[in-house]
Amino acid sequence: MQRRDDGSGARGEDPRRRDPRDGDDLPDRDGDSARERIPADDPVTGVVDDPAGPADGSAPHPGDESAADPGNGPAAVRGDLVDVIAEGVRGVPPEEVPRRLCTLAVKLLPVVGASVSLRADGMPVQLSASDNAAARMGAVQATLGDGPCLYAAELGAPVLASDLSNGRDARRWPVFAQQAAELGVAAVYSLPLGNDAVCVGTLDLYGDVPRELGRQELDTAQHVAGVMTLALMSLMREEGDEAQGQQSWLNGLATDQDEVYQAIGMIMAQLGAAADEALARLRACAFVEGRTALDVAREVITHRKRFDRD
Repeated sequence: MQRRDDGSGARGEDPRRRDPRDGDDLPDRDGDSARERIPADDPVTGVVDDPAGPADGSAPHPGDESAADPGNGPAAVRGDLVDVIAEGVRGVPPEEVPRRLCTLAVKLLPVVGASVSLRADGMPVQLSASDNAAARMGAVQATLGDGPCLYAAELGAPVLASDLSNGRDARRWPVFAQQAAELGVAAVYSLPLGNDAVCVGTLDLYGDVPRELGRQELDTAQHVAGVMTLALMSLMREEGDEAQGQQSWLNGLATDQDEVYQAIGMIMAQLGAAADEALARLRACAFVEGRTALDVAREVITHRKRFDRD
């Protein structure tokens, strides 16, 4: 991920906003009921009710066009945005659409990287990313089993960690925040993919400076997430229509997830433990060794690594 020099800086925390960490008052993660309790400016989502864009005095971003030109109404901006997204994916092979949308998100928003992951039991499965650094950030969340991505998938609502360098976000995800800082990431904005009934994954956006998204920027991000959802649904339908025997673009993802599940089964047998404990040990080993959970899983299933009771 390339550092974006957009003149924006860290915003101070608004004293009018409640900090749930002061009393360990974390949001419930119980699906729709939790989503209904999240107000527009909830500290979890971090959304700023500011249609004019960032309040730190920084220049408007291309994804915040209404701030740059008061004559552009919301409907006009949305229409232009749809045209930009449509043009960006026109003629692109279906399996390349997720990566292209990640790249478009970086161009349209004040972020330096983007990745998309599918929700799965145990740990999310990374589908694509704008670049290798963004892919690494997605792998960090999957390996740790913690971070905005997993919260967004559970809540079915955006989770915007606007400042992982300090304050409430750093306190909520201390280990993830440390790992993100080492990769040059200071903010993560995670948006669910799906509908009100089901979340199939998340679009994760990575910023290199602490920064809250304005209303128009969040609207842009949600438009990209909406198109990403439609693309994934279309791809999955096409997979179901393909003749048997053809190579599936999902085969690689399924293989990666199968390797993790196989490793978890082997660790369960080695430790005489339940699946949750086996996955926790796998993740802990990957964290300590500075690798991904998938890397360690592959060592387990090839008998190059074994877990024993301490």
